[in-house]
Amino acid sequence: MDPATLIGVLVGLVIIVVANVMEGGNPMSLLLVPPMLLVFGTTLMVTMAGGTLPDAKHALGSLKTAFTAKVRPAGDVVPMVVALAEKARREGLLALEEELKSVDDPFLVKGVTLAIDGTDPDEVREILESEVHATKAQGKHSAKFFADAGAYAPTIGIIGTVMGLVHVLENLAQPEELGHLIAAAFIATLWGVMSANVIWLPIGNRLKRLTELEAARMELIIEGVAAIQAGSNPRIIAQKLTSLLPAGEHPSDSAKAA
Repeated sequence: MDPATLIGVLVGLVIIVVANVMEGGNPMSLLLVPPMLLVFGTTLMVTMAGGTLPDAKHALGSLKTAFTAKVRPAGDVVPMVVALAEKARREGLLALEEELKSVDDPFLVKGVTLAIDGTDPDEVREILESEVHATKAQGKHSAKFFADAGAYAPTIGIIGTVMGLVHVLENLAQPEELGHLIAAAFIATLWGVMSANVIWLPIGNRLKRLTELEAARMELIIEGVAAIQAGSNPRIIAQKLTSLLPAGEHPSDSAKAA
């Protein structure tokens, strides 16, 4: 599990509360149900209105992924592919069937299984690339949902503030209530801006980044499967795959960090 989003969102909210207390404010005064209901409820509804119901269901389901997903470095693929290539070079592709039982990457297993079954290399690449495309599209939709929510939330907050100020004007005959009513009116804007920049946009960016990492890993696997199927030298495969990795993600770098 990579807790970056969980830590970032929670600590960010804590810092806001601490800053409020340091300025002499009362955090409980920020927890007003009507403006929070307006901002969060309306934001989710109008965001859903901009897409389809399945999009919304999948995006909300991806919240768990955003907070608890385990980031699998693409560099971890290289040793697995090289080990499979060495065995295939010694004993042939069919010998990999037993070896795949200990591989915990479904995409790698799928690619090598297609190779073992004698599928044409071009078809193997086409099938695997189609899955990469589907993964990117699915991640893009989820990230867009939360990015859209981040765009809507501040405006929804302003709507809440305008509604609150209308209520203030209705009570001008009660000056002792005006301070409280005006403060409550601006809570909606606070939650709109805060939810957008501390919750929705970070989650959207997190899902986008997770998709990028997963797609990069899958694309590396495609090259590895193609090399195994072609019977390439394992050392050449290792060098080729390592050269495709960004600096800092090479298997040797991971070993040094450990």
